[in-house]
Amino acid sequence: MKDKTISRRRSKALTLLTAALLLGGLAGCDAAASPGTAIAKAARGAAPSTPAEDPAANPDEVAAAIARLASIPVKGRAPKTGYSRDQFGAAWADVDHNGCDTRNDILARDLTGETFKPGTHDCVVAAGTLADKYTGKTIKFVRGADTSSAVQIDHIVPLSLAWQTGAQLISEDNRKQFANDPLNLMAADGPSNMAKSDKDAATWLPPNKAFRCEYAARMTAVKAKYKLWVTRPEHDAIEGILTSCT
Repeated sequence: MKDKTISRRRSKALTLLTAALLLGGLAGCDAAASPGTAIAKAARGAAPSTPAEDPAANPDEVAAAIARLASIPVKGRAPKTGYSRDQFGAAWADVDHNGCDTRNDILARDLTGETFKPGTHDCVVAAGTLADKYTGKTIKFVRGADTSSAVQIDHIVPLSLAWQTGAQLISEDNRKQFANDPLNLMAADGPSNMAKSDKDAATWLPPNKAFRCEYAARMTAVKAKYKLWVTRPEHDAIEGILTSCT
């Protein structure tokens, strides 16, 4: 398990490179690409950027996100008929086969000063500190029945929203990858994640306005990568955010 720990630490140093790749032109690559690629590995371990490092604050990245949004089809939201969490595979599968489930991979990526549960080969995160992007608060994470929910793993593009904007038309394997893709995942303040639920950008935005540029850019990257569409209100909300970022 030593190699896995080294890989996580090394990939944290790739934060800016990874963000630029994922939020730039490569975000539209084929969703069927293996989750074991170099980019995906870097994303799993990249530390969250500070506001000063926010790739979406870069004019070139904002322009790329606006162009990407323009390429995403605008359609009405499909019925929720047939949706269930199971349509996206088992929750927090180990899709990259590193021996750790996706939830713990994202906690290890997004927390600082993390410690691990003994006997789990540095896999199960026991505690750490989250610089929460949704609220701007610093949150102490401690694993436990009464404390774990303080930090939750959010899907930037919620699963139910994805189902109603094209995910029911992609393959089961691609839906599983979508649900476990580091590009679409972020450790977040539990109450904020619960308030967001399955809302789109037209009906919910992070209270921390400094994060909204990156949030909107990541939404476009995820939608483009998995060939999903946006509704008109969703499109207009994202466009408004990105335009204000310039």
